Amino acid sequence: MNNESIYVSNDKMSDLIDDNSILLMVMSRFHISLGFGDRTVQEICEAQGVDCRTFLTVANFISHRHYHTEDVSLPSLVQYLKRAHTYFLDFNLPAIRRKLIEAIDCSGGDELAMLLLKFYDEYVGEVRRHMEYENRTVFSYVDRLLAGKDTSGYSISVFVAKHDHDIETKLKELKDLIIRYYPERENNLLNAVLFDLINCEQDLTSHCAVEDRLFVPAVEALEYEMRQRIAQSGNPSTTPATMEEDRLEALSQREKEIIRCVAKGMTNKEIADTLCLSVHTVTTHRRNISNKLEIHTPAGLAIYAIVHKLVDIQDLHTTLGRM
Repeated sequence: MNNESIYVSNDKMSDLIDDNSILLMVMSRFHISLGFGDRTVQEICEAQGVDCRTFLTVANFISHRHYHTEDVSLPSLVQYLKRAHTYFLDFNLPAIRRKLIEAIDCSGGDELAMLLLKFYDEYVGEVRRHMEYENRTVFSYVDRLLAGKDTSGYSISVFVAKHDHDIETKLKELKDLIIRYYPERENNLLNAVLFDLINCEQDLTSHCAVEDRLFVPAVEALEYEMRQRIAQSGNPSTTPATMEEDRLEALSQREKEIIRCVAKGMTNKEIADTLCLSVHTVTTHRRNISNKLEIHTPAGLAIYAIVHKLVDIQDLHTTLGRM
């Protein structure tokens, strides 16, 4: 295989692993067992009850190959993400902690060691809160959405606003603290811990990317389909005015702040600096705003902001002149 091709259903599963060993982790999170011989991806997925198109989408995405978001089955992807959470919380992070305790002196005499362990425990606590929120709130919301039940009061934009990429950067901070400041001594076990931290950092980054680039767009598409069905159902309570009110209510406070900034003519970099966000996060918010409001231009967002009293028109005369 080469980097120009994509993985397809009639490829041998063993060839995918030979091409990218990281896909072993993807397989485990789809509950695909080893021992598949020369069977194809399609044959393995059918035999083990896995949605083949979703598996291939994730495998291609993880391997930086072309992929199709529309091929994702949300129920299958949610199960994949839940198993990833279980792996991090119940196996990987506790295992790293045990090795860290072995590698540094936590008997009480080494203050730096105790601070490193405290830093790690606080980090794991943040990861746990984040993933339990997803399990409890986000995935339950998707289940209700798939079942056609009442989902008022929540939308995937709330998850995007809460999606904390700091959990990735804090693991990097811990790794850098050990490398830069832990006293120099021969410690192969500590090197092994660092190797595990590096792998965990990369795995978490990849996991968050799957959520951002595959899961969120798939949920947004489902939300859009639901709105369309409601609009076409002839429900007398679903008038253009009430639909517009629903769209406004669906915006998070962060999204409204970003709309105000866009209306004032600020660039993504300026918005990121003003709101203490990354440019990537601002870009994700703007994509979600466009999908929700079906408005794709700064001028359109400025008009929307004025109509819905998110900004004062007096503050926008110069801005509107530049649009």
